[in-house]
Amino acid sequence: MYGEIMKSTNGFDVLYCIAKGGQGSVYKPACLISYVQLFSSPNIAFASSLEAEALLKWKASFQNQTKNNLTSWASYPKVNTIPCNVWTGISCNTAASVNRINLTNSGIQGTLYEFPFLSLPNLEFIDLSLNQLFGAIPSQISSLSKLIYFDLSYNQLSGRIPPEIGLLNNLQALHLNTNQLNGSIPQEIGNLKSLVELCIDDNHLSGPIPSSLGDLTNLTLLYLFENNLSGTIPKEIGNLKSIVELELSQNQFNGSIPTSLGDLSNLEILFLRDNQLSGSIPQEIENLAKLTVLELDTNNFSGYLPQNICQGGSLQNFTVNNNHFIGTIPKGLQNCKSLVRVRLEGNQLTGNISEDFGAYPNLHFIDLSHNNLHGEISQLWGQCPQLATLRIAGNKLTGSIPPEISNATQIHVLDLSSNSLVGVIPKDFGRLTSLVNLMLNGNQLWGPIPSEFGSLTDIEYLDLSTNKFNESIPGILGNLLKLNYLNLRNNKFNQEIPFQLGKLVHLSQLDLSHNSLGGKIPSEMSSMQSLEKLNLSYNNLTGLIPTTFDEMHGLYDIDISYNQLQGPIPNNKAFQNALMEGNNGLCGNVGGLKPCNHSVEHKHTSRKAFLIIFPILGTLLLAFLSFVLIGRRRSRRKKEQEIEQSNMHKSFFSISNFDGRKMYGEIMEATNGFDVIHCIGKGGQGSVYKAKLPSSSIVAVKKFHRTPDGEEASRKEFFNEIRALTQIRHRNIVKFLGFCSSSHHSFLVYEYLEKGNLATILSNEHEAKKLDWSTRVRIVKGVAHALCYMHHDCAPPIVHRDITSSNILLHCDYEPCVSDFGTAKLLNPDSSNWTALAGTYGYVAPELAYTMKVTEKCDVYSFGVLALEVIMGKQLGDFVSSFSFPSTTYANIFLKDVLDQSLPPPTPQLQDELITIARLSIACRHSHPQSRPTMHMVSQALSFPTASSNKRSNDITLEQLIMI
Repeated sequence: MYGEIMKSTNGFDVLYCIAKGGQGSVYKPACLISYVQLFSSPNIAFASSLEAEALLKWKASFQNQTKNNLTSWASYPKVNTIPCNVWTGISCNTAASVNRINLTNSGIQGTLYEFPFLSLPNLEFIDLSLNQLFGAIPSQISSLSKLIYFDLSYNQLSGRIPPEIGLLNNLQALHLNTNQLNGSIPQEIGNLKSLVELCIDDNHLSGPIPSSLGDLTNLTLLYLFENNLSGTIPKEIGNLKSIVELELSQNQFNGSIPTSLGDLSNLEILFLRDNQLSGSIPQEIENLAKLTVLELDTNNFSGYLPQNICQGGSLQNFTVNNNHFIGTIPKGLQNCKSLVRVRLEGNQLTGNISEDFGAYPNLHFIDLSHNNLHGEISQLWGQCPQLATLRIAGNKLTGSIPPEISNATQIHVLDLSSNSLVGVIPKDFGRLTSLVNLMLNGNQLWGPIPSEFGSLTDIEYLDLSTNKFNESIPGILGNLLKLNYLNLRNNKFNQEIPFQLGKLVHLSQLDLSHNSLGGKIPSEMSSMQSLEKLNLSYNNLTGLIPTTFDEMHGLYDIDISYNQLQGPIPNNKAFQNALMEGNNGLCGNVGGLKPCNHSVEHKHTSRKAFLIIFPILGTLLLAFLSFVLIGRRRSRRKKEQEIEQSNMHKSFFSISNFDGRKMYGEIMEATNGFDVIHCIGKGGQGSVYKAKLPSSSIVAVKKFHRTPDGEEASRKEFFNEIRALTQIRHRNIVKFLGFCSSSHHSFLVYEYLEKGNLATILSNEHEAKKLDWSTRVRIVKGVAHALCYMHHDCAPPIVHRDITSSNILLHCDYEPCVSDFGTAKLLNPDSSNWTALAGTYGYVAPELAYTMKVTEKCDVYSFGVLALEVIMGKQLGDFVSSFSFPSTTYANIFLKDVLDQSLPPPTPQLQDELITIARLSIACRHSHPQSRPTMHMVSQALSFPTASSNKRSNDITLEQLIMI
């Protein structure tokens, strides 16, 4: 209203004045019916002017005057300067006094030393998060006695938390997380009796938790994780009867868990992992009926696990790995149908595993490895339809592998290694077509490798070592083209090495040692250009080592010892340090080998060389003459292509399913040397071309640009994408076929998706209408499942960093695939920051602009934007900035106004799913990363959408759906 009045009266221009009196003047606004009397109270005008002056003084202290978002703040002095609802981020009460400052993510670079604490006595709300504030928090903060909300998170503040903050008696939310604050937590915070949220995580705080925090009985959220806090967890924490989330992980707490935590009847999430806690888990923890997440891993706990830990039936995540627990697995887990993720590995648990677990409809990940469990593998694992990871390695399991396990067709990782399993591999394993990692090593399995393994076309890691497998190594393994690790060591394989293994162009490690393999080393193995480690020792191999091994420049670790090989070793650097003892017939200029007899070698080979060289010379001469004649007719461009193809031996090239050099030529011909007429898309990193090959198959080729920063930067992006793509296999991630890196071109080869990218379709009104509600729901789900896989099933996790509608490709049936991994980040524990901001404007999480800290929550934010874009049917633009959580505007926004108006209303079932998508989208775009859900939570929620209680979407507001 204030802004409308100011605009309609042109700042109380005399033209709009209709009366004057002793107290003030009366104006008639141009667009309003009612009359407005401007009181010339000197107290109000003077107070407002002082507040404006104080704020401008603070602004003047900023180091980046031209780069912040405060251009609307008027310069001082100016008569009757009133900042209310006119200046960015400033709101006032009815007395025209500033009561709210919301400058989150405003590009402010400066300190709080000039902040007008004493000049703004009516402040109730301050949000300065996601800026570049540095320096200390001044003690004058205590003067803001009316303050309710105070957020300084995601800045660079240092120093101690001032104890004067304890004087803010009305404070309900205090967010100081993700700064460089140090020192201890002041006990005065315990005076904040109204406090509901306390977030001081991700700082450098030290010392103990003050017992006074137990006085915060209204607290629902307490985040102290990722600090250097020490000492014991005070028993007074048990007084926080309203607490819902308690996160104390990644500190140095010691001692035991206080039994008083069992009194926290509203607690849903408890994180105590990565500390130095010890002792047993108090039985009182069983009283936490609402508990959904309990993470106690990586401590020094001992004793028994609570038997009724899932008493409330809500437990989803239960992780107690890497402790010293003994005894049996809790019986309460057997019927805990809510379980999603379970980690018990790295303890000393005992008991019969076949009796401790049941069928779980939601279970996605379970690891029971490295305990003392015995018994046989239960058939019930096959009744877990969502199971993606099953690990039971390093136990005392016996019996055979049940064929029923193959009913869990979503399994990506299966690790049964280091047990005492017997029998053969069930032929039903051929149904596990989603398998990426299979570890059966260290058992007593026998028989042949079943031919059904040929169906495992997505497998990348296969370890069958240290068993009793016999017969020959099946050539069908050569069809597992995505393999990068193959270990068949220490078995009873005989006959020859199958030449088909040469097709495994992505294989980096191959171990066939300690078998009974005979015959020659197949020359086809030299095609394995990605091979780095090769172990063929302790076999019965004979004959010469193929000279084509000279070209295997990636090899660095070779062991061919204890065979019957003979002749010269290859002219390859790796063979200079190779283990070769036990082969009396080998020769060469390497220590421990006799020199080769060149005269004998020359006599033996001279006739053969003559017979070979003579026709080659004749052929070369004819080829030369032909080249001269043809060269006169060819364009300069064609010559360059010929030169490049002649230099292919200097390139690093690999394409699955195809002969690499042949495919290179076909791609060059199909795109006419990457002619612009074959270009179907351009981006910051490169251009995408459509190539129709002679086999009638169509592929998409992404050719990387040569960047101004030089070749190194370009190759870095190129290999980033390769590194990410070779580690991931998922139906909703674009299929990677191969790559080329040469002196002239660097490109990637993908499957071609007929419908193109989602952004193009949404921008075309005719095409967008083909995306009905069920299709749009399927697109959102597919992207969520792909990101869940990347974040939670890859080791290390992968963050895409550029999730946009332009990077979502669609099959002919509109099944989505995530693409473009040039900015992908592998989250190694020792590397979390990037030196440059990556991503697309509008989709980038706000914290990345300043903290540069890459986490999975960055993708979560981008997914939230994308999901909104899909259900709204358009790019969000500036609207998205106001469509974030938390917000105060949702009460007036109806879901019907958000959904794409070009489509007919959804059915009741689809309405429920759209409500879930809208709710998750808002949560994913929360301004605080720690408050966003994980992609696993999102994926689960989309798989089981919440019913809307028959409430029509026309009637539901965004505020209401958030509360669902």
